[in-house]
Amino acid sequence: MRNTAKGIAAEIAKGAFRPHTALTNMALAYYQNPANYFAKSLFPVCPVDLSSDNYYIFDKDDLLRDSWQRKPAYGKVAPAVVSEHTDTYNCKVDQMIMGIDQIRQTDLQRRQGPATRDPRVQRTKTIAEQANIHQDVQFADSFFKSGVWSNEYTGVDSTSVSGKQFIKFSNDNSDPVKFFDEKATEMQEMTGRRPNRIGLGANVFTTLKNHPGILERVKYGGSTVNPASVTLNVLSQLFSMERVVVMQSIMNKADMGASANMGFIGDPNAILLCYATNNPSIDEPSAGYIFTWDMLGDGQLLPVLNYLGDNGTHSEFVEGLMASDMKKTADDLGMFFADAV
Repeated sequence: MRNTAKGIAAEIAKGAFRPHTALTNMALAYYQNPANYFAKSLFPVCPVDLSSDNYYIFDKDDLLRDSWQRKPAYGKVAPAVVSEHTDTYNCKVDQMIMGIDQIRQTDLQRRQGPATRDPRVQRTKTIAEQANIHQDVQFADSFFKSGVWSNEYTGVDSTSVSGKQFIKFSNDNSDPVKFFDEKATEMQEMTGRRPNRIGLGANVFTTLKNHPGILERVKYGGSTVNPASVTLNVLSQLFSMERVVVMQSIMNKADMGASANMGFIGDPNAILLCYATNNPSIDEPSAGYIFTWDMLGDGQLLPVLNYLGDNGTHSEFVEGLMASDMKKTADDLGMFFADAV
């Protein structure tokens, strides 16, 4: 037996003994569930060939006006005008590099370590994981905070609200379904587009799942075997939304060497209500876009490259590149709600 002195001695004699060998079927890596990331679930990615350029904006006031006129006898009406102007995007390049010690890696490979023993695969996966974190950070800073949208509301504990206030959903006297229906109707009246997406902070989602007004609406759909529960699909139906997204991705907000400071990337107490397209479109507006530049011209929006280090260093590197611009493109198609719980 390998675990006896005699068995170990036999393996040593054969040259097959490897002390302290790592397990081959498990390792601890805190990669997040891909469903936790929210940036690309709320606003569409718009691939672009140039790092910066213009895009057209057709004036909403002219597009939504009734420009038909009664034709005068023997004459004609004045031509209708739809004004247009342009705005710009500007993608900046971000980079991440991870090193590989070839000498150390040789030792790990000979010890027959776990499947992650291929350092290039592990580094590539880590770069992709942190690319998702980076995009969520950019999204939260560009769209999911106070001061970004003109239509911004603040939650209060009191049931007496005024101006741009609303009753916090942590107050049982609030009515989230009616509230979102009213705000959706308000946006539709101003833009012709009814919002189709809601981004919920993590604490807001927890509160809504346990809100008595929402539980009352779903409780009769349950049974002993399948009790009623409030899921994202349930909330989508109650709020008449195409998509409800929870900002569940987390990150360590501490610098290297400092004690970990884990927390949600998006404000856990906030909400974003918006209209956005599934794909880039010239026929319909979108509250925002994630302009992403194909900087190497090979169709890869997140190229990952591998190259050797300087001679004598016995090292190599894995590099990731990403260039995007998180752009608010239609201010009136977004509503932000701070302190919702």
